Amino acid sequence: QSHLLRVLLAVTVSQTFFVHNKYSEEANSLIEECEQAERLGAVDESLSEETQKAVLQWTKHDDSSDNFCEADDIQSPDAEYVDLLLNPERYTGYKGPDAWKIWNVIYEENCFKPQTIKRPLNPLASGQGKSEENTFYSWLEGLCVEKRAFYRLISGLHASINVHLSARYLLQDTWLEKKWGHNVTEFQQRFDGILTKGEGPRRLKNLYFLYLIELRALSKVVPFFERPDFQLFTGNKIQDAENKMLLLEILHEIKSFPLHFDENSFFAGDKKEANKLKEDFRLHFRNISRIMDCVGCLKCRLWGKLQTQGLGTALKILFSEKLIANMPESGPSYEFHLTRQEIVSLFNAFGRISTSVKELENFRKLLQNIH
Repeated sequence: QSHLLRVLLAVTVSQTFFVHNKYSEEANSLIEECEQAERLGAVDESLSEETQKAVLQWTKHDDSSDNFCEADDIQSPDAEYVDLLLNPERYTGYKGPDAWKIWNVIYEENCFKPQTIKRPLNPLASGQGKSEENTFYSWLEGLCVEKRAFYRLISGLHASINVHLSARYLLQDTWLEKKWGHNVTEFQQRFDGILTKGEGPRRLKNLYFLYLIELRALSKVVPFFERPDFQLFTGNKIQDAENKMLLLEILHEIKSFPLHFDENSFFAGDKKEANKLKEDFRLHFRNISRIMDCVGCLKCRLWGKLQTQGLGTALKILFSEKLIANMPESGPSYEFHLTRQEIVSLFNAFGRISTSVKELENFRKLLQNIH
């Protein structure tokens, strides 16, 4: 499986500037905090000479294929290839109003939510109480199943990222060493039922919902990867064959599970309305990916965009069942195709959500020891 995870993701990188008043004590403290966040959130862009040559070879191979779902980021002149193994997702110090503004815009503009309905425990909204929470969930339950699912997926993604940050928190930062580990206090602040007024357990339920959705997508896409013409191209035929064997082994293991999720209830109404709603889903995910470009922390942006695109790819698979079933056994698949970028995002996003589920068990054990 390690071969599958050693993949490169193209991300757009831009500069972030911080301006502070260096003379105030509060500002000096803020400078130190920002410097730590900038240092921890930096992306290691180094690639070995072998990897650089491989990237060029991969690009030539991909360009010669029939790709119909090109990712916009790859075409950008500012795109860079990043080795994900050198840039693990973990705590970076990126927090506070800036981080919350990103998530607030995602929820406010892309979850089919009217501006008048406030989200529970939103730190950017003042004066929220129990009545606002009841109003929000009453409104949410009144939506169609597709729109409710969209909100739950975004909430699950948000929860998953928070689990990662709590599980790989910077516990010690000295000139001798950096110590990463589980921060139980941070986890409780985000998910404890009492501390979050019941909101934390809802977030964790949405995380499991996201997990089931991505499991279902992987079980449905098996025929695409089973085709003889498909290969995980590295330039090494022996390695390519081994990678494909490992990939199919994982996919068949997933497919052997009981039904993960029944997507047939989605977009099952009026055909015209269903197509309009499906297009809205696609546009909302594209917009969320653009919002992730505004994240000031480069490493947070890298993993945020990857997981967003991975979820978008999972939905693309779920809503392409007939296209996948009608693919030719050999030759180019004109109706359904996944680019290298989508494949990288799909499996790494699933790796992240799987890690979140595993870490929940670790936090349960730590909390039991405390109590």
